[in-house]
Amino acid sequence: MADYEERQSLLGDDDGGDSGSSAGGRAAAGAGGGPMPAICDPKHLLHRVVVLVFMCFLGFGSYFCYDNPAALQSEVLQDLNLNTSKFMQLYAWYSWPNVVLCFFGGFLLDRVFGIRLGTIIFSLFVCLGQVIFATGALVNRFWLMEAGRFIFGIGGESLAVAQNTYAVNWFKGKELNLVFGLQLSMARLGSTVNMNIMGWVYSKIADLVGSPGHTALGASLMLAAVTCLFSLVCALVLGFLDRRAERILHTAKDKTGEVIKLTDVKDFPFHLWLIFIICVCYYVAIFPFIGLGQVFFIEKFNFTPAEARAVNSIVYIISAPASPLLGFMVDKTGRNVIWVMISVITTLAAHLMLAFTFWNPWIAMSLLGLSYSLLACALWPMVAFVVPEHQLGTAYGFMQSIQNLGLALIAMAAGAILDNKGYLVLEVFFCGCICFALIAVVMLYFVDYFRGEKTEPLNCVTSLPVPARIHDMLIQPTISIELF
Repeated sequence: MADYEERQSLLGDDDGGDSGSSAGGRAAAGAGGGPMPAICDPKHLLHRVVVLVFMCFLGFGSYFCYDNPAALQSEVLQDLNLNTSKFMQLYAWYSWPNVVLCFFGGFLLDRVFGIRLGTIIFSLFVCLGQVIFATGALVNRFWLMEAGRFIFGIGGESLAVAQNTYAVNWFKGKELNLVFGLQLSMARLGSTVNMNIMGWVYSKIADLVGSPGHTALGASLMLAAVTCLFSLVCALVLGFLDRRAERILHTAKDKTGEVIKLTDVKDFPFHLWLIFIICVCYYVAIFPFIGLGQVFFIEKFNFTPAEARAVNSIVYIISAPASPLLGFMVDKTGRNVIWVMISVITTLAAHLMLAFTFWNPWIAMSLLGLSYSLLACALWPMVAFVVPEHQLGTAYGFMQSIQNLGLALIAMAAGAILDNKGYLVLEVFFCGCICFALIAVVMLYFVDYFRGEKTEPLNCVTSLPVPARIHDMLIQPTISIELF
């Protein structure tokens, strides 16, 4: 992965030539040759804040609609007469295209479409996928819903890459950490609003059409597509502002993306494979559980659907403010392996509480939210500590690829386990996945410890940006692909 601070920032003023051309651009653009208003000046903080607002909302629709199935789990199962295994296919189909696309999203942005056109295209995929998904529910055709989720997945992951690329182009240095933190908080806001509002939307639409059913479900999902349309508008505005800034500041974005060489995989160190195992084993116990959480809380704790959706969303609610703060803490203290170990242990404790006790689930889910946020901040930067810079793009791409592969397979397995064995066995299965992650963390700690003081890559202070989420957990620069 290319060093963010070495990339040419759109707003950079590293040398006098750039400053002069920028001043000339401002003079040319201002009325009568005078300076333009601050909100219109691409060099001014106020204008950059406006850009940041659109940048944060760029992925709002994708985050909002990703967990539509989780927010309406009981409604989807009842209205479409599905078993849980079929239901979880909606998440698997999202992940399947991203087993491959994680290697090519940055390449398409950098070398084929460009950041502006690419962002608009990926936003269109998100809108189209959600509309097809909703249409499938309207006409009660599950295969059409699966096709919609597949198309939605093509756009969703690549749109996250585009969002990160815009952030790198417009902000640099210490600002970049803050920008990624704000984007992460907006992502969590979208997920939280979805979890807590879609049930209410469904009930209102069911009242309007006269009864619950696939028509009310499809109409609810179609209404959710409005958020994707809003994000598409943000993509169009961002493209306009980016092009305008390029014209005023006389900057041109060179194709400086990092080259991915898939043959680098054979040279990955043992450290990195342990990180991959931690990544897969941890996240497959988080997001499939959230996808199935609503009915779990209704059946085990006798919650109402609204209460179940609220407690199921607490992971996202906590992650919104906690992730930037925890990222700052990890930046200052280092010791990434220790923080990962703590987060894995607390996640295991949360799943054990949910499986074997009847304690108020708000306790376990709050613990899960904190540990999930901490792991995201500590795990992903470790890749940069164990591989050379020229292999970072390949390493992050491969990490995201196997993450999506694991999510697709475990989503299907979780549905089958729940249909045949019930929630207790499913929770034991999730605990087993976390135990594998814990074993890998302990091995990583000792492998790193016995390396001695020659290099302490996993115990240093990191200054990397905080990653965003599972289907945008990768902060990926623009890249090109080489197979050999």
